[in-house]
Amino acid sequence: MFDDIVAGVLAGKVAAGARVIRWLDDRDPRGSAVVRQIFPATGRAQIVGITGPPGAGKSTLTDMLVAELRRRELRVGVIAIDPSSPFTGGAILGDRVRMARHALDPGVFIRSMGTRGQAGGLSRSTHGACLILDAMGYDLIIVETVGVGQEEIDIVHLAHTTVIVGVPGLGDEVQAVKAGLLEAGDIFVINKADREGYLATHRQYEMMLHLRETSRRNPDPAGWSVPLLRAVAQNNEGGPELADAILAHLDALEASGAFARRSATREREHVLGLVRDHLMRRSLTAESDAVMAQVEARLIDPYTAAEKMLALIGTGGKLK
Repeated sequence: MFDDIVAGVLAGKVAAGARVIRWLDDRDPRGSAVVRQIFPATGRAQIVGITGPPGAGKSTLTDMLVAELRRRELRVGVIAIDPSSPFTGGAILGDRVRMARHALDPGVFIRSMGTRGQAGGLSRSTHGACLILDAMGYDLIIVETVGVGQEEIDIVHLAHTTVIVGVPGLGDEVQAVKAGLLEAGDIFVINKADREGYLATHRQYEMMLHLRETSRRNPDPAGWSVPLLRAVAQNNEGGPELADAILAHLDALEASGAFARRSATREREHVLGLVRDHLMRRSLTAESDAVMAQVEARLIDPYTAAEKMLALIGTGGKLK
């Protein structure tokens, strides 16, 4: 059965891919076992991160983008990160509802994943899910983040192309600067551009992008000039322009060698994330609870407590 699942993933079978992503999300060891088998078949798909503040219309924009990419006969995978319930740990799964028109399209794979308490706007198994969709032969993999604010920067380590979505009236221009997204974004889109305040928001983004270019010590290694686009996704306006920009960015990345470099950075971050996750789980023992109790009682300081916990998992060392 395991070999059939691996073969199914490599053949692009949706049922096989969905099962493995579920294994990864549940920390079932069969998930990582499949990734070990299919990893050599990955590294081809363009991963596109779509991020921005809550209420910017990211899901509607993603839905419009998927429709446009399908018109161009590209196979598209979508990983929609939904906030998890703090009580059940389950995802709200709202994006599956909003993208229902693509449900029967064999060229589209949509998966909602819950953050399950993970900071940074992504699920802990997002990287692995991208590898599965890559091995299944999808041309583009869109990762739509939760929109949690300043920790949203995690998407930059995952995506080849990061799309920042703003909207008039939310004051998210300053938020983008705080989060570091202004420096990291490859494409900017002002959605809901039919709203009052669009021109003012457009001018603010133009000014910030100009400051970004003039303050950079080194030019973009891909020679990319960041576009600022207009969209009204609810009315299907702006889809072709956004798709053009995403594919043009792919061309620029490949021509400069930056595509391979960003892929390498993603896999490095994936490894480090897996190590951090494993060490954290190893540290949660009865002995570590006792160390925490000592800190809470102010019998030891946090640095000493951290060193004790590192020693418990066999990686002891002095913290500076």
